[in-house]
Amino acid sequence: MAKSVAVFVDGENISAKHAPEIMQIAKHHGPVNVCRVYGNAVLLPRWAEVPGYRLIHSGTGKNAADMLLAIEALELVITEGISTVIIASSDQDFIHLVTRLRERGVTVIGVGEVKTPSMFRAVCQEFELVGGEEPQQKPTAQACKLAGISDLDLKIRKIIAAGSTKGEGVRINILGTMHAKHGIKISTLPERTWRKYLSARPNLYDLDPPGPDAKVRFKAQAFGQA
Repeated sequence: MAKSVAVFVDGENISAKHAPEIMQIAKHHGPVNVCRVYGNAVLLPRWAEVPGYRLIHSGTGKNAADMLLAIEALELVITEGISTVIIASSDQDFIHLVTRLRERGVTVIGVGEVKTPSMFRAVCQEFELVGGEEPQQKPTAQACKLAGISDLDLKIRKIIAAGSTKGEGVRINILGTMHAKHGIKISTLPERTWRKYLSARPNLYDLDPPGPDAKVRFKAQAFGQA
């Protein structure tokens, strides 16, 4: 089956100024067959003017836009065989929708601003930022070598930075996405598990005690010096 992409935008949460970025992200994953924005049309005149997006008026009820978006996303996946869904929103109201879509074998790409909660980022197979990257100092190659920071550590740092809210870090098991994103299997490394890998580098990482929801944070000072 050919890949097909559907874009669903929470227009009451995402500004129309991000429309070009969202479309660029969507086209990277295949032909965009559906591109819809949900919200009270009276309050969204800028979205109504964006070419390529269809503005769906959801009315004025509480969470009306979220509910209509979720209903139509599931309906189109079932009836049209959409293989990839882009959900653009900077809040976590769509976690259950993402989970249900993934259970049906759909690839879900989250799109949002820096303020997007880590729970929404984590449940999506991929998450893309719009409106600029999180502020962070980029280590130089020479400084990384001196500090013992590998290319893998830089990838781990990026995942933590993208998914962390208020410095809380991300669940350690999120690092399992390394295989899908970068082809890295922790089982092929000497440490064999992510906890052992992180624990062996106390200068770079701070970990919660063992548990299913244990989180990891990178030490900004160590990476900053790099």
